[in-house]
Amino acid sequence: MKIAVIGAGAMGGALAEGLLKHTALSAGDITVADPNIEVLHRFEALGASVTSENDAAVVDADLIFVVVKPWLVQPVVTNLKASIDYQKTTFVVIAAGVSSADILSWMRKHDGSSPTLFLAIPNIAIAVGQSMTFLVSVNGQPSKQEELQALFDKMGSTLIVDEDHLAAGTSIASCGIAYAMRYMRAATEGSVELGFRASDALKIVRQTVSGAVTLLAANGSHPEEEIDKVTTPGGVTIRGLNAMEREGFTNAVIQGLKAGTGK
Repeated sequence: MKIAVIGAGAMGGALAEGLLKHTALSAGDITVADPNIEVLHRFEALGASVTSENDAAVVDADLIFVVVKPWLVQPVVTNLKASIDYQKTTFVVIAAGVSSADILSWMRKHDGSSPTLFLAIPNIAIAVGQSMTFLVSVNGQPSKQEELQALFDKMGSTLIVDEDHLAAGTSIASCGIAYAMRYMRAATEGSVELGFRASDALKIVRQTVSGAVTLLAANGSHPEEEIDKVTTPGGVTIRGLNAMEREGFTNAVIQGLKAGTGK
């Protein structure tokens, strides 16, 4: 299978890296297109084919990922449609807030044909094989959806959703990477205030968060179950939790997630 990744910014670059490092695809079958030559050198060193021309990248591609800023989707897909054989190519757009109806209208050819289209929202952890990816089938066959899900599952976990849930998924998992990092930064700063060196503080917080995630995955438990195990009546954990709640911790997280939907 030949794959083209159009756009190698933060998200497109992470996707390309994930494809190259965490799938069984041949690196030479992956083409990365971006106007930034320095960026292309990095992927060329990983074995990918590279080009600064989008048209060149999609020649003979079976699967095309368009991973550009939302306001660039229209000019990019409009310029590509003449170069794509809609009978053989699957099209995946990764861009928050761009509707499938708009994409299909931009890509419709004079004969009325449209591409097989999916929408996807991974997060940047796809570069290390740990993305939470949301996948929407706009008009793809079930077999093609299964194929795409299997590909994304090699780079993390995938959830099939409808388009109406894509904005929420973006906030929870794509923006959510930043939210999780902000908690870790705050916990690191608090650890320094409690007397640890900054480097040790970050190590402590990173391992603690990793341990929490591993516990949930290994036990299949709800977070509150694991909280109860370490919350002794009258102990320091419940005091810390209640202090965070008095400062609005849970509500701040919920309101941040809602704000991240752009609504």
